[in-house]
Amino acid sequence: MIQTDVVVVGAGPCGLFQVFELGLLGLKAEIIDTLKQPGGQCTELYPDKPIYDIPAIPVCSGEELTAALLKQIEPFSAGLHLGEEVTIVRRTDDDKFYVATHSGTEFEAPAVVIAGGVGSFQPRPLRVPGAESFVGKTLHYRVKDPKLFAGKRLAILGGGDSALDWVLELANAAEHITLVHRRDEYRAAPASVDKMRALAAAGKVDTIENAKATAIDSDSDNDMITSITIQPKDGDALAIRVHHVLVFFGLAPKLGPIAEWGLDINRKTINVDTEKFETSEPGIYAVGDINYYPGKKKLILCGFHEAALAAFAIKQRIEPDKKVHLQYTTTSPIMHERLGVPD
Repeated sequence: MIQTDVVVVGAGPCGLFQVFELGLLGLKAEIIDTLKQPGGQCTELYPDKPIYDIPAIPVCSGEELTAALLKQIEPFSAGLHLGEEVTIVRRTDDDKFYVATHSGTEFEAPAVVIAGGVGSFQPRPLRVPGAESFVGKTLHYRVKDPKLFAGKRLAILGGGDSALDWVLELANAAEHITLVHRRDEYRAAPASVDKMRALAAAGKVDTIENAKATAIDSDSDNDMITSITIQPKDGDALAIRVHHVLVFFGLAPKLGPIAEWGLDINRKTINVDTEKFETSEPGIYAVGDINYYPGKKKLILCGFHEAALAAFAIKQRIEPDKKVHLQYTTTSPIMHERLGVPD
């Protein structure tokens, strides 16, 4: 069993910065995340998209922000347990917490911080008979390697930012793209819609609106998609010859096991106070998009503020007989030692 000061559930930006704030106060943390890479939504949903509202950083991508946060917490040697889902959080007789993951990793800590974004993300699936057998082969809910689609015929389903972003990204590399949307109004950024329509006008992209996919045909020899049937709201069904189908119907956030931990849940968020960012369960805290309080704003910079206050509260919980002093990283010798700053 791993003994630590704090178990942080979630390795997104707020979870990583929580480790930093805890480390400044001399507290050791172990991080757990269901994803196989750190960064949360920033790396899972929009690794290349620019972020403009991180203080003192005019612009950075999700991947760049994650890399910088990982660099920042290096002095604190936090344990990083990726691809593991927390299944048990139980208070022990000595008022600590026993935490276990689905793979059998066990922890004991006086405090737990939930920094799970809005929970785990699961793509809304294409509800066509047999579609699941093609997932990861020629049916995709996310793009891992854009080069896979070079010179291929693609059907892209959806009308949000992700769908149009990939239409624009792949338009010059793919042999042909057909964009299928169930409405004629798009949820994507207006500038992206304008660019997509320009591509359609130039004959680089076909668009089928007010329509949905109803069937998939495949090559029985190698189990690969060969065409997809599209049914417009009005008119006859169309068979579109494709090599790959990319589906972007959005992601459904789910709290998963967190919903079963006995916390005060507000829809799909967790109620906290604004002094400690503690949940209804003493010793369990929540920072970032997962929490709720009056005036809550789901911004990364707000989560960073929450992580700082939660760290001070946790330090006081672990050492109740000592006053927690505010020290500044610019001048404090203790902070410099913890950060590894040369004398």
